[in-house]
Amino acid sequence: MNYTAAAPAVWDPAFADADDCLLSSDQCVIHAQHYFVKGLIEIPVIGSDEVFSWAVWVSLSRENFSRAVDLWDTPGREAEKPYFGWLTTDLSVYWSSTLNLKTHVHTRPVGERPFVELEPTDHPLAVEQRTGITWDRLREIAEAVLHPSRDGRQP
Repeated sequence: MNYTAAAPAVWDPAFADADDCLLSSDQCVIHAQHYFVKGLIEIPVIGSDEVFSWAVWVSLSRENFSRAVDLWDTPGREAEKPYFGWLTTDLSVYWSSTLNLKTHVHTRPVGERPFVELEPTDHPLAVEQRTGITWDRLREIAEAVLHPSRDGRQP
């Protein structure tokens, strides 16, 4: 019930050897100028208690990233106010790019990935986060992720 992106869309494997770049399972820094955290866009499955999630990367300001890192292992960090960020994962199952959608990143208790709340727009991903998806839609997503079309986008 979860699909994950390995790195932000702007990550290049050539960055791995650079001293000013970092890619871990939860955080990413590119050239000590661009900062990212991994979080979950959660989508309720209609008619059930299940939740589908996309594990995505969100860019944060230097200040918000530093604050998040400072509190990374601090109990009670979930009381932190949400951080503004830009979605930096392209989920190709949507006909409209998901890159640069506005988000709010909500810190959760230590050991849990942040919750990524999309700005309530008419983008299909934002609509699905607000209204939920059916089991049929979940199967469509799984099919698109496991067997993408030539252009990678769903009709």
